[in-house]
Amino acid sequence: MTALQITWFLLIGLLLAVYAVLDGFDLGVGFWSLFARKEEEKSTLAGAIAPHWDGNEVWLLVGGGALFAAFPRVYATVFSGFYLALVLVLFALIFRAVSLEYGAKKGSASWRKTWNLAFGLGSALPALLFGVALGNILRGLPLDAGAHFTGNFLTLLNPYALLCGLICFFMMALHGALFAALKTEGKLHEKAMGWARFSWLTYLVLLLVGFFVTFFTQPHLMANFKSHPVLWLLPIVTLAALVAAKALLSKQKTGAAFTASSASIVALTATLWAWLFPYLVPALHEGGKKLSIYDASSSKLTLTVMLILAAIGVPIVLAYTIWSYHVFRGKTAPGEGY
Repeated sequence: MTALQITWFLLIGLLLAVYAVLDGFDLGVGFWSLFARKEEEKSTLAGAIAPHWDGNEVWLLVGGGALFAAFPRVYATVFSGFYLALVLVLFALIFRAVSLEYGAKKGSASWRKTWNLAFGLGSALPALLFGVALGNILRGLPLDAGAHFTGNFLTLLNPYALLCGLICFFMMALHGALFAALKTEGKLHEKAMGWARFSWLTYLVLLLVGFFVTFFTQPHLMANFKSHPVLWLLPIVTLAALVAAKALLSKQKTGAAFTASSASIVALTATLWAWLFPYLVPALHEGGKKLSIYDASSSKLTLTVMLILAAIGVPIVLAYTIWSYHVFRGKTAPGEGY
């Protein structure tokens, strides 16, 4: 059964990496729409992600469903501990979706302004809170001997988690700015290039600080790296891809820069997964019940059946995603709107 548990651990990591790459640029574009001054620019940014945003969120649902099916104890502990934060994320995503639909309707200037603001904030908040949640997972949750969460919402707002939140936020801000630069032309394209340059530098500094702080304050995450030094290639690839993204951006190769940014996100996700293995929920304090893939997984039958379903369903979703991006390739013309 060990092979099945490891397979599901890797598969969930892959699903979350795909979600971070795909919905990451959606959330980033939504955030930067707050800095687009003209109505036409806001409409163009919304139109750039219009064919993709709802399909991209499917990967979050698939990842959450996979976690529930494969590691139900982890799902129960994490979702109960992060209940308020996840409700905030849920409402933000709902308002973001509604703003895309209602904001495109003809209405007064105040109507459009309200929904444009909802679109921007509904994109920025999840980008931040996803990182905060991940930071708490890496740091370890306050669990009792039964793996029950013993903290509260304020417990989650610790300095390390907030640092991880900022890293995630600017990662998605960079990714979104690169996508906006890829899909737009003219003055909006130049603005997106400026957004990308600013967020690249901020993200790089925060990421280096995050690596440094993790190495010196979270020794439990370094165990696999000490026993398998080859894993150090993962953060190296993360940084190398990020540097490549900046070099390509400077040469106006926005498509290649976006691809490099995507590779950096995947490598960073792999780094985090290598830090955690074999635990999905470390315990913050001694005596707390840590949840590993070995003692928190479903039965062998469940994992086997779900793996068969995943082997059928995931390639279909992936094929549809690739097809949709092929159909809607190219620039988004101003005035097209949502």
